[in-house]
Amino acid sequence: MTFLDLLPLVIGVIATAILAGIMAGLLGVGGGIVLVPVLFWILSLTDFPPELTLHMAVATSLATIIFTSISSARAHYKRGGVDAGLLKLWAPGLVLGALSGGLAAKYIDASGLKLIFGGIALLVSINMATPKTLVLSTHMPRARIVNVMISYVVGGISSLMGIGGGTLSVPILSAFSFEIRRAVGTASAFGILIAIPAVIGFVLSGLGTPDRPPFSLGFVSVPAALLILPFTVTFAPVGAALAHKLDGKWIKRAFAVFLAITAVRMLSSALG
Repeated sequence: MTFLDLLPLVIGVIATAILAGIMAGLLGVGGGIVLVPVLFWILSLTDFPPELTLHMAVATSLATIIFTSISSARAHYKRGGVDAGLLKLWAPGLVLGALSGGLAAKYIDASGLKLIFGGIALLVSINMATPKTLVLSTHMPRARIVNVMISYVVGGISSLMGIGGGTLSVPILSAFSFEIRRAVGTASAFGILIAIPAVIGFVLSGLGTPDRPPFSLGFVSVPAALLILPFTVTFAPVGAALAHKLDGKWIKRAFAVFLAITAVRMLSSALG
C-alpha cells in the first residue's frame, strides 16, 4: 500500500480523533465509542486479518483513552465537576473489572467481541435518544458492596468495548439522580482507572498472537495510538468547556443516531 493509498485513511483517523476528543469532554465518554467503530471499519478496508481487527481497534482505543481521560478530567476538575468521594468508592471495582476484561479478550473471538460492542452500543444509543432519563432512586446506593458490583461491571464491559467509563456510568449515575454535569466530569476520571488496567490486560492477551502489524504491543497498535493522541488530548478540553455552556440534548440525540447505525452494522457483521 502506497502513501497515497494510506493518506485518506490517515485523514479519516485524524478527523475521528478530533471528534472523539470533543465527545470525551462534552459527554464524558472517553472517545472510545467513536474511535472503536471507525478504527474497525478503517482496518476492515485494508488487508488486515479480520480476526484481529476489533481486538486491535479496542486495545488501541483504550491506549489513547488513558491520556484523553487525563486531559478531560483535569478540565472538569478545574470547574469543580469531579466527585472525589464517588471516584474513591468506585475505583477498586473499576480497576478490577477493566483488568478482567482485558485479560478475557484473548478468549473472545472477533464475532463475540462484535456482539458485545454492538449490543451494548445499541442500548446506549437508545438511552441517549430517550428524552426522559430513567430514574431508579433519588440517591446513590449506600451499600459499599453494591457500588463495587456496579463499578466492576462498568469496568469490565467498558474494557471489552474499548471505551471510557462515561458511556455506561453517566446513564447509571443519572438513574440515581446524580447531577448530569458532575456525572460527566467524574466519568471522565473513571476513564483513567479503566483504561490503564484494561491496556495492561490487552497487551498481555495479545503477546505472541500471529499476524499483528509492526510496532504492536500485544493488541495495541503504537503508531495508530501516537497518531490519534495529539488530537484527542487537544480537543478534550474543548468538549469539556462546551459541556458547561451548551444544552447537550440535540448533540446527544445526533450522536445516538450515529451510534445506533454503527451498532446495527457491527451486529449484522457478527451474525452474517
